[in-house]
Amino acid sequence: MILSMRMRNVALIEELQIDFADGLHVMTGETGAGKSIVVDAVNLVLGGRADRDLIRTGTEKAWVEAVFDPGNSREIATFLSSKELECEGGVVTLYREITKSGRNLCRVCGVVVPVAVLRELAAMLMDVHGQHEHQFLMDPRYHLRFLDDSGDGEHHALMEQVDQAYQAFIVNHRRYAKLVKENEQKQYRMESLKKSLDELNKAKLKPGEEEALTKEKERFRHSEKIARGIECAHHALSAAEEGEPALSRVKEAVQALQGLSSLGEEYQSLAARCESAYYELEEAAYELGGLMESGEFDPRRAEQVEARLDLIRRLERKWGESIPEVLAAKERMQEEFDHFNSLDQQVAALGAEHKKLLAQYRALARQLTESRKALARRFEQQMMAQLSELGMERTVFEVAFASKPEGRQLMPQALGDDSVSFMISPNPGEPMKPLSKIASGGELSRLMLAIKSLEAEHGGVGCMVFDEIDTGISGRMAQVVAEKMAYIAKTRQVICVTHLPQIAAMADHQFLVEKRVEEGRTNTTVRRLSVEERVGEVARMLGGADGSDTSARSHARHMLELGTAVKGETGGNVKK
Repeated sequence: MILSMRMRNVALIEELQIDFADGLHVMTGETGAGKSIVVDAVNLVLGGRADRDLIRTGTEKAWVEAVFDPGNSREIATFLSSKELECEGGVVTLYREITKSGRNLCRVCGVVVPVAVLRELAAMLMDVHGQHEHQFLMDPRYHLRFLDDSGDGEHHALMEQVDQAYQAFIVNHRRYAKLVKENEQKQYRMESLKKSLDELNKAKLKPGEEEALTKEKERFRHSEKIARGIECAHHALSAAEEGEPALSRVKEAVQALQGLSSLGEEYQSLAARCESAYYELEEAAYELGGLMESGEFDPRRAEQVEARLDLIRRLERKWGESIPEVLAAKERMQEEFDHFNSLDQQVAALGAEHKKLLAQYRALARQLTESRKALARRFEQQMMAQLSELGMERTVFEVAFASKPEGRQLMPQALGDDSVSFMISPNPGEPMKPLSKIASGGELSRLMLAIKSLEAEHGGVGCMVFDEIDTGISGRMAQVVAEKMAYIAKTRQVICVTHLPQIAAMADHQFLVEKRVEEGRTNTTVRRLSVEERVGEVARMLGGADGSDTSARSHARHMLELGTAVKGETGGNVKK
């Protein structure tokens, strides 16, 4: 149930707090006073459309905060736990803020959350029925939801099983359809992949190969200069044509210094150093000779290097910017080729699973259909009992199941294979017709109230809000509807915006919505009425102008006393 609601800068409301209790709450007031604004604020904090027109003129933002007592709801506790949210003091707080700039802030228990999370939790806390919901009743697409909502735990568990079977099937179905399509088109793709793979396999690319070949090519580009330098160095060391080579001269120096080694350590040291240099130069001369014999420039090898580099760069232009990228592309193509190569087996395996999952879904969907048909019979009886209490005792109500097309299977759906529509015959002897064809505004209001009454009997949320559900109702029917509201409020907290004095008189708590002009600004306020103030407001609703008419006040007092008496009666039936 809702404990309180605060708001600021919502339309004509500057600042407002409303405290709630158990039972039936009604909000009344002159036309245009702003009763709808309160409902708009409720819808906003429950995650409804964030219309910036709701922001009070001259301000930049509006906000609404609602505090709920979730009771012992396991569903709400599980939801909060799944979102890692904790309620302080055993209450759940919802907060919604909208700004002129379009910023939309939502909080649950003080924690910022997406609006979808706020909306999902709010649906467990409060059920709002506005005038526009009559359109749901006129639209057969929503009738299945109304029927299922009246089902018990076993029925809802079966619905969950059907949904799970559908989800498993549809995942498989999409994969299966995709594979079948791929299998039909695989031949051309496999030929293209094979051609590319043959080209890459034949190339036998290796990581680092391009860098090594580039260095080798660079050496070939300077091969003539390298050859001349090697030849000159070799001749200088060991094969000079004019004069003695450098090695011979160094050897002579070694021998000359060795002859002086006995005459002093410095000569001995110089001899050793020259001898070491001789051996180093001799080794260098040997290596230079080998380089000369092998030849640094090989025209044939240079041509091979150039051709290999051309191949590598051509493949890189097609498949990547480097050899590792080309090899990675090759690996992906090989995986794709292998996938296509085994596609027949995959299609067969997935097809077998497809049949199995479809059979499982069909079996559960048939069970759900049978459950719905049994539920529909009970729902029809319950609805006609409710309608009888609401003054439509001659009305015949029926849940019609759409026939399935002969020889053609329907595509599985999350809600099963059924499509239903509500049919009524308001008058004896008249044929059954869809609601949208014959139901009047007053009949729609009573039909919706009957459905909401059944929802209250079958559990559901702890707080129900009715925004002028009494449209098109007056006279004796207004009293019947008022008593029905009071009956619902025995087990549910009910908040009702109404223009009917009969409903106002039946309330446990009555609030007056007023519009005042203060300091040049219009402001809507809501205040709880005392017993005597209720007499005046009900008298006004009866047509007593400002509520001071003596006869209207007397009638109003009588209605309030009658309302107290009716609510005090035991039993669940509404007096007729």
